Amino acid sequence: MAELMVRDGTWTFDGEVIRIVPGSERGVHKLRQYLGEFTVPLAAVAKIAYEPARKGGRLRLRLRDGADPLLQATRGSLPDDASPYQLAVDPGRVDVAEYFVDAVRQALTLEQIPEGPTDRYLLPGPPVPLTAAGVDGIATFDGERVHIEWRWNTSETKRQWGPRDFTLTGLEAVEWQAPSGLESGYLRFRLYGAAEQPAPDRDPNSLELWGFKKESGTTALLAAAVAVRLPHPSAGLPQARTAGTLAAAPATEAPAALAPPTGNAPADNAPTGKAPAAAASGATTPAATASGAADDHDALLRRLRELGELRRDGILTEEEFTATKAAVLARFHTAG
Repeated sequence: MAELMVRDGTWTFDGEVIRIVPGSERGVHKLRQYLGEFTVPLAAVAKIAYEPARKGGRLRLRLRDGADPLLQATRGSLPDDASPYQLAVDPGRVDVAEYFVDAVRQALTLEQIPEGPTDRYLLPGPPVPLTAAGVDGIATFDGERVHIEWRWNTSETKRQWGPRDFTLTGLEAVEWQAPSGLESGYLRFRLYGAAEQPAPDRDPNSLELWGFKKESGTTALLAAAVAVRLPHPSAGLPQARTAGTLAAAPATEAPAALAPPTGNAPADNAPTGKAPAAAASGATTPAATASGAADDHDALLRRLRELGELRRDGILTEEEFTATKAAVLARFHTAG
């Protein structure tokens, strides 16, 4: 057993998992406090290092790519002081920090843990339900559906859409970016077929973020909670698309590239656009049709296997698995 206890928090290693407990001091970042105590399995660890400084130093834990939904959703944009995988080491605890590093490194060697990326999440992600506030709206996630209510100061472009609802099966990905200088950050829910990505203050699928310490901590956790319930990025498989729910918006004019829904709009979450000329005219060749159908069936069969693995690993609930499986099977029967 190796344990490092400092003002910034406590890390404990028992040979199988690293238990991380954030400190309760005033200087500990809010995101780490919101995240609370959690454990990192040894299989998720790529490297660990102690970096000496003039006074004390810093312990850094690097996870394998794709192991943690929080790191996946935030895409490396977490500020250093917000990262739960760094620990400021007090001057009197340097020897203990070095011992801790040696213990973890020896275990990685003995267990032959690779440093390369994982093909599934090895951490469970934050618990739900979660509520997160941005500058111009408030998002809630209950494990199945994301709901956004706009604040009074949201842009007119977003206001035209009204409150937003997204189902997991209507989402291709969730993206989070910290604010940087005068540039706004965002929590974005990327829908299938939404090629255009407007600025956060005009994107009806995004919350705008300004000051990280004020509101962005919980938005990062919400992004991670959604990400862990979507297909793992390494799978490279198309997620089944089903209709998500969009609240009706006033019939007012909006930019043509991303217009609010109208009575004639399609039922799914994806914004519409002009179809390519060949598709609009129905100009397809028999060979292309046969090849595309075969590829589509293979992808859907792989998707069913992936869903079974997600349920087995506890990432999908039974209800989520049943609903998504039904959508995949429906697409399978129409693909031919």
